[in-house]
Amino acid sequence: MTRRVLVINTDPQLGRAIGEALAAKSCSFELAAGDADALRRLRRTSFDALVTSPLTNIEEDLALVEEVRDTRPGVKVIILAPQSSPEDVIAALRARVFVCFSAPFDAGEISESAYRAATAEDWQGDIEVISAHKEWVSLRVNCRLLTAERLVQFLGELRSEMPDVAHQELMFAFHEIIMNSMEHGAGFDPEHVVEVAAVRTSRATVFYVRDPGEGFRRDAIPHAAVSNPAGEPTAHMQLRAEQGIRPGGYGILLARSLVDELIFSEIGNEVLLIKHTA
Repeated sequence: MTRRVLVINTDPQLGRAIGEALAAKSCSFELAAGDADALRRLRRTSFDALVTSPLTNIEEDLALVEEVRDTRPGVKVIILAPQSSPEDVIAALRARVFVCFSAPFDAGEISESAYRAATAEDWQGDIEVISAHKEWVSLRVNCRLLTAERLVQFLGELRSEMPDVAHQELMFAFHEIIMNSMEHGAGFDPEHVVEVAAVRTSRATVFYVRDPGEGFRRDAIPHAAVSNPAGEPTAHMQLRAEQGIRPGGYGILLARSLVDELIFSEIGNEVLLIKHTA
């Protein structure tokens, strides 16, 4: 079945780039001139996903989301906005927006998210807001690869005062940890959930992750790079090959190198990532 995406084309260069990338994925798309034109098209034709204008703010986009859902309740919405605040991101999470992007935009990333949105099934309950304000966001998420990618993008928009490079390092480390939790702690079973909190202080950003697994001891995971003996950085690779485990095992080690502190609980199914603001 052909999937259809509607792109609000108020930035012609970006709109064309998103459309070309969607076409390369054999995904049908239309370009709307603005919000009003998008609503007219949605009343006339069914679409699987909508990409909002990059010129409107998140508050305006969420008002559009309400109108869209009155017409087409099943449409997934990808929000583009000139900028975002923690309050904006929280509002988008509560409104069950599929994902948010703020400038500068990457047409490839947006088109990939739009394609995933168009093809996603049973996604509405994947990310549940437990409690949230601008300094502390608590979520419960189910264990699917798509959910992990959406979660990383949302939490990446909760920007702090740290430099861009440090922020990118933190988000890469968080991506490694959330993937590790979902894969090894829950076996990517969507019936299981991972608890996540993002906390911002005046001096640091902290991520907390708790998975439903039984945890681990460092001496019980010799197939992971974090357990390599000193001076033997590839020792785990031979063990993985002998056990028929796919290449990898660097996630925890890499995450540890990118944050200021990475702390596991006693049984190993809870972890804190701490990155100092300055």
